[in-house]
Amino acid sequence: MTNFIVKKVAVLGAGVMGAQIAAHCINAKIPVVLFDLPAKEGPKNGIVLRAIENLKKLNPAPLGNKDDAALIEVANYEDNLDVLAGCDLIIEAIAERMDWKHDLYKKVSPHIAPNAIFASNTSGLSITALSDGFDAELKARFCGVHFFNPPRYMHLVELIPTVATRPEIIDQLEGFLTTSLGKGVVRAKDTPNFIANRVGIFGMLATIYEAEKFGLTVDVVDDLTGKKLGRASSGTFRTADVVGLDTMGHVIKTMQDNLSDDPFFAVYKTPEVLAKLVAAGALGQKSGAGFYKKVGKDIQRLDFATAQYVTGGAKADDVVARMLKEKDPVKKMKTLRESTNVQAQFLWAIFRDAFHYIAVHGATIADNARDIDFAMRWGFGWNVGPFETWQASGWQEVAGWVKEDIDAGKALCNAPLPAWVFDGKVAENAGVHTAEGSWSPASGKFVPRSTLAVYDRQAFRAPVLGTGVATGANAGTTFFEDDSVRIWHQNDDVLVLSLKTKMHVIGPGVIEGMEKAIAEAEKNFKGLVIWSADAADGGAFSAGADLQAMLPLFMSGGVKAIEPAISRLQDAHQALKYANIPVVAAVSGLALGGGCELMMHAAKRVASIESYIGLVEVGVGLVPGGGGLKEAAVRAAADAKGTDLLQFLKNYFTNAATAAVSKSALEAQKMGYLSADDVIVFNPYELLHVAKVEARAMFDAGYRAPMRKLVPVTGRHGIATIAAQLINMRDGGFISAHDFKLGKMIAEVVCGGDIDNGSLVSEQWLLDMERKAFMELLNHPKTQERIMGMMQTGKPVRN
Repeated sequence: MTNFIVKKVAVLGAGVMGAQIAAHCINAKIPVVLFDLPAKEGPKNGIVLRAIENLKKLNPAPLGNKDDAALIEVANYEDNLDVLAGCDLIIEAIAERMDWKHDLYKKVSPHIAPNAIFASNTSGLSITALSDGFDAELKARFCGVHFFNPPRYMHLVELIPTVATRPEIIDQLEGFLTTSLGKGVVRAKDTPNFIANRVGIFGMLATIYEAEKFGLTVDVVDDLTGKKLGRASSGTFRTADVVGLDTMGHVIKTMQDNLSDDPFFAVYKTPEVLAKLVAAGALGQKSGAGFYKKVGKDIQRLDFATAQYVTGGAKADDVVARMLKEKDPVKKMKTLRESTNVQAQFLWAIFRDAFHYIAVHGATIADNARDIDFAMRWGFGWNVGPFETWQASGWQEVAGWVKEDIDAGKALCNAPLPAWVFDGKVAENAGVHTAEGSWSPASGKFVPRSTLAVYDRQAFRAPVLGTGVATGANAGTTFFEDDSVRIWHQNDDVLVLSLKTKMHVIGPGVIEGMEKAIAEAEKNFKGLVIWSADAADGGAFSAGADLQAMLPLFMSGGVKAIEPAISRLQDAHQALKYANIPVVAAVSGLALGGGCELMMHAAKRVASIESYIGLVEVGVGLVPGGGGLKEAAVRAAADAKGTDLLQFLKNYFTNAATAAVSKSALEAQKMGYLSADDVIVFNPYELLHVAKVEARAMFDAGYRAPMRKLVPVTGRHGIATIAAQLINMRDGGFISAHDFKLGKMIAEVVCGGDIDNGSLVSEQWLLDMERKAFMELLNHPKTQERIMGMMQTGKPVRN
């Protein structure tokens, strides 16, 4: 085994992408130096310093912890080129101008270390042309590495080698990007705009063309092409506004300049409406106007006919919305094609255009169909890729329909579908994705998934529709399964508890599942991992207690009927904490309320960087009742180490009283919900593997459950100190009377109640206080208003 370790990264260019790539390296604890031109006025590194300052203001936040901005090293091309010698990876991310890039390369190339990888983050320029002028040795270490904006959140990175790039360089980079930065890597061919932008921008141009042809407004198109199609909620025109209409224009120009022999070339003409907006300085979100414009609280849309902004908000026709809800993709596509509704005809047209395009260009832009599907899923936010959609909708029938439209002159060009669509192995297998692999039009065979060692860390790789590969929902051996949980293993020594409830909320079935899983793991396994099958697909770890499940109990027996359920939840969490085998929580996505409490009681947490963690019960007028406040008191005491306990307690109190939620796992560490020795994972597909590794390591090191200790508390002294601050906030109008009551009750629990400062209490004492407060609030009319409001609208009620 040969390790490839990136000790330091240099990013050339402190623009929007360069600065955010540097920020994400810092998230991953990779030292980074950010370069730009020397400033003409003020500090010489002023351009970079301003870019770093701007990182703290961007939303969504590029940094997992804003304080880490200070860790980015600053540099300029005049004084600091010698720093490049200590960098293993150099990423160029300046403006999309070939001449500017070549000028910069001449300046930096003499300073690049002999074994360093040099890469351009270009979104579509030729990597081969960019390498002109390099000696053979540097050409062998040069490639394209195309991040998508915003780089922390977008899973896709396209890797683009040239014919001169050494294969092992690309393999090393793929491993680094996959594990260290958490990316989904797709290898693209060195063609204009690579894969995602080539297919995605064509799709947007085709959508604009078809929308004008069918007379649809931008708001209706966005409603049709957003969540209803399983794509990004911003749809088409709103996505263009977010990307920037000038940026979109640059990508289109790359296609115009380099694809003159493309049969779809006429589609690459810059739409007249887009050209006029850019000329007028209406560049989308960054300029305040594009296809949409915010006027006061209203979002207005551009009317193509008058070029004026008018009231927006129109939606898809109900009949079309119902068509799109059809679960059977074969029926859905057939219904859209045969419908006389204009919106349905528009949707069939954009599907047909996409299928036509990827079939004609599949051989030249990508190695195989899987890479095109992943590029669109990970780079454009589609739930299902275009080839997957085609195959699921009935490969042969859809191919026949597309051919009919081409022959009838309804398609965007008259290029025929390639022969492989109708003949041979693709026809025999009814599509491009099989258990054997995915179809490569260039090589004429099914290509299996990459066998790089980095993918051994993914227990379940990103699924491809049509391959029939087992997923985390059905793989392995099941010990127990019902509607709430699945308890299973991969025929190894670690048991897995997966939650199946909606948003993985915790009700009686989940509590029972926890009890069963602990008993079985203690008997026959080295450890227990709590991980759910949708962890890598944006699923929640757990959104908290199942309020709906409590309602029947409350209606039939009042508050008293709920107390046993809360007691059982507390007991289940305590059983996790004091289990005789290590319990590891594999956290990703939301871990709120009871979900946060569940995680806090594990022996260790392995958390995806994108974990949003917090005790949010005050939003429904309650206090945490599953041991969250008890754990806050326990952790504060451990942090204080015999010093002023109240100073450490205030952080935990404030987080619970304000329902603060971390914006990343790194911030959750700062807040105290994750501890310093918890593991943060950047690729969610590696979460289960790392959690199991941790569980085994703890067991093999001789794991023992923690000893039950008494907890020092601040008592009435702490309560009085916190209450004084709450009174000021209430009297100043910053919080309501009910917020004050909630804050005071949280203070009473975390401080241990009306006892002396420095008293020692048991965890059960704190749990009893927590439960009593929870029960009292459940009976309060203001709390009941908040609960009903949340259940009816999904939004917190302020009262």
